[in-house]
Amino acid sequence: MLTGRKYRLDLAPGQAEFAERIGGVCRSVWNTALEQRRAYRRRDAWIGYHEQARQLAEAKQEFPWLTEVPGHCLQQTLLDLDRACSRHGTWKVRWRSKARTRPSFRFPEGAKIAIERLNRRWARAKLPKLGWVRFRITRPLGGRVKNATVSRDGTHWYVSFLVEDGVVTPERHDKAGSAVGIDRGVAKVVTRSDGIFHHQVFAREREVEHAATLQRRLARTRKGSTRRRHAAGKLGKALAKVRRRRADFATKTAHTLATSFELVVFEALATKNMTAAVAPKPDPGQQGAFLANGAASKSGLNRSILDKGWHRIELATRSKARYTGTCVITVNPAYTSQTCNVCMMVDRKSRQSQAVFRCTSCGHTEHADVNAAKNILTAGRAEHARPRPGVRAGARKPRNRVGRKANRQATAAQGHATASPELAEIP
Repeated sequence: MLTGRKYRLDLAPGQAEFAERIGGVCRSVWNTALEQRRAYRRRDAWIGYHEQARQLAEAKQEFPWLTEVPGHCLQQTLLDLDRACSRHGTWKVRWRSKARTRPSFRFPEGAKIAIERLNRRWARAKLPKLGWVRFRITRPLGGRVKNATVSRDGTHWYVSFLVEDGVVTPERHDKAGSAVGIDRGVAKVVTRSDGIFHHQVFAREREVEHAATLQRRLARTRKGSTRRRHAAGKLGKALAKVRRRRADFATKTAHTLATSFELVVFEALATKNMTAAVAPKPDPGQQGAFLANGAASKSGLNRSILDKGWHRIELATRSKARYTGTCVITVNPAYTSQTCNVCMMVDRKSRQSQAVFRCTSCGHTEHADVNAAKNILTAGRAEHARPRPGVRAGARKPRNRVGRKANRQATAAQGHATASPELAEIP
């Protein structure tokens, strides 16, 4: 199946400067092509990837700076734009800004990318026009490279390889019949139906204060100034550390869930809607004035929800499930925190506090998050066992296992492994 491997690059000063130039040209191609698509849409016309790629080839004769960067990277930029417009619509696709968009470009021909192991810690890859670039090999590639993406996060450059490892999703899980319900919250990031909590503080209080200081310092700088660029770099470095901790927690939690349970049930949480800003409340008695709407407290809750990385945990679990045969499904989150898992009585008064659940009907007392996780598991088992048209009762449901896209990738990888059993692995 297809998987990703990300490594930190050690670019020479000239290579880093050239990588920035490639990212800038790709950004210019993206914005120009997007403006062209919108101009066509204003005339009720349409232009696609093939026509824009042809015009890009013609533009290289007029603009020599387009030929200084790898042509495949520019074509991949047009392909990404075409997919984005097809998925979201031309008017919803955003512009790429030099200040807000991280430079990123992709080399699609993985077979032509030579990779050599230098020693125990370092390896190098030969990329078109960039030459040999060193990267810190923290884990083996474990398969054949399909493409490579170079990107910058903060002040560091990274290379991501799309690898075909030849692994096929197992038909049965090692722990058949095991199931768990997952309740995601703010006080505890992950609560399991068996009473186990997974929690981590991603930003310590001192780091939060330091980030706030850097944010205020950035707000006092002038746009386009050197001080602003330096302040933004320091703030980005501090926030990147928190992002890495969040990603590490999600990966480790997902690994534990996928290897321990055959069925993992999440709530279908609409995080984007849950973290939306509160609409202003106009004062009917005074024109131009507004009433208190609790926006300050809601913004604090929004920050707490986004800090926990709920969606990242679900995505990581689905990715890990491809290797274990775990079935990952989502259920309706309505009333899971107000329902008693013993008598199934629904009463909002039973949730006495954030951590205490005491049923007003039967008197059952339990941790509120554990009670909600058990309700999620009950709903997930019912959903998993429900027969669907064209599927016999009791049959496994591939569409729920890891998602349709992952199943297609696993099937394609299996077919390719059958045709070409040898894999060019890095020693």
